Amino acid sequence: MSYLLHVDSSSLGTASVSRQVADSFRDAWTGEVVHRDLAASPVPHLSAAAISAQLTDPAERTAEQAAAAGVQDELIAEFLGASAYLFTVPMYNRTMPSVFKAWLDQVIVVGRTISRTGAAPAADRPAVLISARGGGYGPGTPNEGKDFLVPTLESILGDPAYLSLDVTTLTAELTKAPVVPALAHLIPAHEASLANAHEQARLQAEKISQQLTA
Repeated sequence: MSYLLHVDSSSLGTASVSRQVADSFRDAWTGEVVHRDLAASPVPHLSAAAISAQLTDPAERTAEQAAAAGVQDELIAEFLGASAYLFTVPMYNRTMPSVFKAWLDQVIVVGRTISRTGAAPAADRPAVLISARGGGYGPGTPNEGKDFLVPTLESILGDPAYLSLDVTTLTAELTKAPVVPALAHLIPAHEASLANAHEQARLQAEKISQQLTA
């Protein structure tokens, strides 16, 4: 067992529901944790220098390319060094925060974290994706089919052609119910969703901890 890589992306700090659910996971986790808070310390968006550096011999890189490659090297080494992952990604405007997309773009590199000829280096490592959203996106809701966060991340993180992680997703829905008067009738549903997310987070932490120490 090496460490859990916890990547946070909510801008709300301690008021963030996704971070609060992640705290339940962390409280039940028994191993080492490396925490990267993208809201507090964003990584650069992928630049032309970073892309061209991947195709340039290290000895021939410009100073800008070398700096960009150094950022990628650090993030990729941190990603590959983990034995499990916790991703805290709230829904912003039906998709992921831009800081998390920037992190993904830095980490996903053919030949390093994904493979076109065999299994990805981190294939089948356990990952928990925790998301929170102001509304409800389940079957029969007005927002059904408008969740462009969870399906996208489950594909990127779990698809064998990409990172190929073993992803479990936990969501806390209707987080606006306690603060938007028109949604007050949905507070019980929100509270049930939140309680379930906290409980499942604890259970997943215990399960993965046991798997990695067995």
